[in-house]
Amino acid sequence: MMKKLLLAAAGVLLPMTSAYAADAIDTGDTAWIIVATALVMMMTPAGLALFYGGMSRYKNLLNTYAMTFSAYCIGCLVWMMWGYSIAFGPSVGGLFGDLSHFFMAGIGVDSVSGTIPTFVFVLFQMTFAAITVALVLGSVVDRMKFSSWIVFAVLWVTFVYSPVAHWAWGGGWMGSMGALDFAGGTVVHINAGVAGLVLSLVLGKRIGYGKEAMFPSSIALTALGAALLWFGWFGFNAGSELAADGIAASAFLVTNTSAAAAGLSWMFAEWAVNRKPTILGLASGVVAGLVAITPASGFVNFTASLVIGIASGLLGFLFVAVVKQKAGYDDSLDAFGVHGICGAWGALATGIFASPAINDAGRGLIYGNPNQLWIQIVSIIGTAAFTAVGTLVLAYVTKAVTGGLRVDEESERVGLDNALHGERAFEIE
Repeated sequence: MMKKLLLAAAGVLLPMTSAYAADAIDTGDTAWIIVATALVMMMTPAGLALFYGGMSRYKNLLNTYAMTFSAYCIGCLVWMMWGYSIAFGPSVGGLFGDLSHFFMAGIGVDSVSGTIPTFVFVLFQMTFAAITVALVLGSVVDRMKFSSWIVFAVLWVTFVYSPVAHWAWGGGWMGSMGALDFAGGTVVHINAGVAGLVLSLVLGKRIGYGKEAMFPSSIALTALGAALLWFGWFGFNAGSELAADGIAASAFLVTNTSAAAAGLSWMFAEWAVNRKPTILGLASGVVAGLVAITPASGFVNFTASLVIGIASGLLGFLFVAVVKQKAGYDDSLDAFGVHGICGAWGALATGIFASPAINDAGRGLIYGNPNQLWIQIVSIIGTAAFTAVGTLVLAYVTKAVTGGLRVDEESERVGLDNALHGERAFEIE
């Protein structure tokens, strides 16, 4: 169902005539996707803003909020103006869509994609573009110029996110190859995680990184943000079926299962290593489990989701607590460790555990199709390589346009809330 609807959206927009309307529009599907769109919308300016804001230092909390909110606004507008057309317009060589839907050209209130109005499909996909670019900022908070972030976000949604979305979902080469990505393992999480890592390396480490303590401003805000992300993720994954059916119900079930399993596995791993089970670890584990199940959610069963969740919690903890420390890179809020690494694991796991009993569009390694695992590996490498190079180029373009990516040393020491926005999140005597 999902694949047919995506192809319908990417290919021909069906005019809703009176003879066709009864068969084209399913009111149950439409109502569900409208709700799912609202759930995913809440994930960025509410869930992610709280999750990231609470992990940032108190002097940069509002700046983190501002970057998140602005990312959502930018993602929405860029998507509606030209991003949707690049992602879902008629394919140009399997690389990107043409601009036939520039500024929503050719799409009206009577346009239909599968069983839902095309406007609903466009809006649902818009929320994915917006949260993906917002995820990137988790690697660069505390030190990036706000003006540079604005320019970078516009460029990145246009030239990186939209083409990758086309590859997987809009009739591009990855989808044609048979890559499975139900709700965004490659398109959202590997894409954002790799971009965040590259941008953080270009910016360099924060002043005092590794030498002074950098305490989160509010673990309570982060935990609340994780809970809102968990809630919104049901729209993210179950909504990606684009229909109110059994696959959507299964995606809902395995999403919840993976999140719970990952939260506990991260917590117990941290408890065993550091002798303390932290709320930050539990919340981070939940998000890691949500990330990993995203590409697999419409293809795997309950047992597979347990395995995916437990492994993602352990993998996320390993990269955040061990690998990052040894490698020495400054991924401020662990966007790469949680989204990039766990997204890659989820994409691989889809190639292993995809069950034809859940979705006849997917058959993984353990069900007799080892080629699917290879296809998943190619999709991961292709996405990571393109995103790394594209982000690097756009970082330097942004630097040239704005006169630099990083705030001055004094602003960084004082805090970006006051230096850039003239505001404070907390009144501190």
